[in-house]
Amino acid sequence: MVFLMTVLKILAALFIFGIIIMVHEWGHFLVAKWMKVRVNEFAIGMGPKLVSWGKGETRYSLRLFPIGGFCAMEGEDDGAPTPAAMGGNADRDVADTENGVADTENGATVTESDSGSFAEKPVWRRILIVVAGATMNLILGFLVLFCTFAFCQTKAANGKAYFNSTSIAELPEDSSAYETGLRVGDTVLRVNGKRIATDMDLSMLMQSDEDGVLSMVVRRDGEKVTLPAVKFRLATDEESGTRYLIYDFKVQAIERNAWTTLKQAGKMEYSMAVMVWRSLGDLLSGRYGLNDLSGPVGTVDYIGDAVSQAVTLDGLRTLLTLIALITINVGVFNLLPLPALDGGRLLFLIIEGVTRKKIPAKYEGIVHFIGLLLLFALMIVVTFSDIRKLITG
Repeated sequence: MVFLMTVLKILAALFIFGIIIMVHEWGHFLVAKWMKVRVNEFAIGMGPKLVSWGKGETRYSLRLFPIGGFCAMEGEDDGAPTPAAMGGNADRDVADTENGVADTENGATVTESDSGSFAEKPVWRRILIVVAGATMNLILGFLVLFCTFAFCQTKAANGKAYFNSTSIAELPEDSSAYETGLRVGDTVLRVNGKRIATDMDLSMLMQSDEDGVLSMVVRRDGEKVTLPAVKFRLATDEESGTRYLIYDFKVQAIERNAWTTLKQAGKMEYSMAVMVWRSLGDLLSGRYGLNDLSGPVGTVDYIGDAVSQAVTLDGLRTLLTLIALITINVGVFNLLPLPALDGGRLLFLIIEGVTRKKIPAKYEGIVHFIGLLLLFALMIVVTFSDIRKLITG
């Protein structure tokens, strides 16, 4: 039974990751086609081909290892890590002809003047193609969050559904928060200098505090008011010994309708995207270590647990929220200016656009390849950490 549940967890995670990766690569694919760039192969997964078929100028394939994917464009290899370098082997079966290049696998002939090469397109077109993958992930994240809020909110006794705001609805006058400046009707804008968009932001920042004293900026009667030291009571968890804040207040509820659902989905996507940046900053600052990261194994475990609970409305909401978080994470992470990521390629294109000089392909390729090796090394380290945590509990 345990083995079967493990297999189901893995299959569920692979299916979800496959959808997220497909949407990302589909973004590159659609914009490449729109910009008249020839797409040689659209693949889900890496490594040897399992299934492959051709349509028009493009071959579509499903590959053995479900850890990525690629949209191989003509001329893209000039300065970028090739799918072949990642086990993709995305080269075409081509032969020289009198007028150009013949694709013997798909039966199309492409002349040099109409090659559809990515490298020959203007910088702004290449930038649009590069950012399209991450953009599609962010769009998918928004749609998943919208569906979550539209269909998976628990209804109150009156039959209506509500969202939590960041405005204070109830606050005892004898509480330490009230005594240090917080008032009913205040809308919390910032906590310890960090912007608050949703109740999730407010909760996470309060939970991460260690001394029970928060700096807050609130909106009160239409004006911003700074509260330099709002105090909350602290309690200690008997099992772990961890100290945590006791919430002295309740937030106002917002009735669900089409407009508030759109706003809530947008705010939550912003919060999740910012959370990725904050987590990266915490990692670089040393607040979190590599052991705090979750790699493929840990993510599979999280997804499997969420899928197993999705038979209830609350469980389905948890699963959809996790899917949204993963796809937004993929979108934001891919835009980081790191070699081998879309953001790294974007940085080279911006430099080219500003200087009007193209960086030599071999140098750009070396940078991306080194970045690729480092990313694989990080994935291996995090994966071993996941396995160790599963074994030790």
